[in-house]
Amino acid sequence: MERHTGAIVQQSLEALLGNSTFLPHLQGQRREQAFQSLTAILSTPNKVHKAFLRIPLDSGNVVRIPAFRIQHNDALGPYKGGIRFHETVNEDEVTNLAALMTLKNALHEVPFGGGKGGVAITPRDFSERELYLICKKYVQYFSDVLGPDKDIPAPDMGTGDREMDWMMAEFKSIHPGQPYLGSFTGKSLISGGSLGRREATGKGVYFTLRYLLHDFLKEHSGWLSASSSPFAQTALALGDKPLTIAVQGFGNVGSIAALEAYKCSMLRNKIVAVSDRNVTLYNEEGLDIPSLLAYASGNSGDLPSNEEQLAESGIKAELKDRSAVLLLNVDVLVLAALEGQIHDSNVDDVKASIIVEGANAPITGNADEKLAAKGTIVIPDILANAGGVIVSYFEWLQGRETQFYSEEQIFKLLYDKMQHTMKGILPAYFGESQTLRQNCYIHAVMKLSSVLFRQGKLY
Repeated sequence: MERHTGAIVQQSLEALLGNSTFLPHLQGQRREQAFQSLTAILSTPNKVHKAFLRIPLDSGNVVRIPAFRIQHNDALGPYKGGIRFHETVNEDEVTNLAALMTLKNALHEVPFGGGKGGVAITPRDFSERELYLICKKYVQYFSDVLGPDKDIPAPDMGTGDREMDWMMAEFKSIHPGQPYLGSFTGKSLISGGSLGRREATGKGVYFTLRYLLHDFLKEHSGWLSASSSPFAQTALALGDKPLTIAVQGFGNVGSIAALEAYKCSMLRNKIVAVSDRNVTLYNEEGLDIPSLLAYASGNSGDLPSNEEQLAESGIKAELKDRSAVLLLNVDVLVLAALEGQIHDSNVDDVKASIIVEGANAPITGNADEKLAAKGTIVIPDILANAGGVIVSYFEWLQGRETQFYSEEQIFKLLYDKMQHTMKGILPAYFGESQTLRQNCYIHAVMKLSSVLFRQGKLY
């Protein structure tokens, strides 16, 4: 498990060890032994699966591509987690992401364990036929450990419904006569996918911000005003003012979160900056997000990156370096790109009062501590970007029942689930000195610890 994640899990266990109301049946030496067991279980994956996929390229050459499926913990249900196609994929990264999935599912009370997959490629460097072969080979190599009641992959960075359709079809071919609709989630509608799955993560990311600054503040403004928490003062300061928002990453998560903010009438939002792998676009008056989405959809997902392209798109914006989005003077920064974007070298220059983690682990451990020290609210990945796995669960249920929900039903179920989680987390966060990340981890670890104890796995 990545050092920052592992450290927070360990802090959570230490806090729970000293809480006599938690697992009160465990006392003395037996309690110490049980918590040592928890440390061992939560800090390591159950299984690590690795293969080198043999892929014949269009050129006639054959390559071997590293691929992983990490199964971290299945105490709460089948392993669940996306498959990432990206050049940075490695065993340590996938293992950490699998651990985060275990904790995320526990926090949101989704009956899945944590898993994750990855293939070390740059997808744009491969033809459609080559990507199809990579997907087929991935399922062939890992078919014994995948399945609707074993391990259920989903899309992640570099993959989408097309790849999930290909993979499900291969799973069906390998396992004739067996249930297959629930073997992969994030599929296209025609292949048994769920309405709303593609938008779920981005919608959930924005919902956490909206709920915090609208619903929660309105309901609890009285005792928040009396709270000595620096985080409470940060939230109150933003509650009644127009918000400027910057979004790093204009892919599936960031673009949907930006569109949700653009359309929202509950908060006075203005998206002043968005970025992708090439550029940051800035307009202090606010960007035209629908027009940017339309441009990106016709240009391989890329934003306009020079004056000629801006003129062609009709979008008014100033061109900045792609990393400039992190340091702009805005109220809210949504991180929806890669890991480790805010770190020791740039954290002191980050000006946003609220940071929402749409990506996994976009803030390093030391940077996280520095942000907390100056009262910055960080809505962590474990809370903010769970929309995808929550709607994946609904897709899995629909596949088992072969009855499908409307998009309106899906989003209502999603918001109800995330609201339930936040209602359980936010009062403790604003009433204590702990960060929101620490509160989320403690709740997740409590759930996992209780289940592991009841299952007899601590001795």
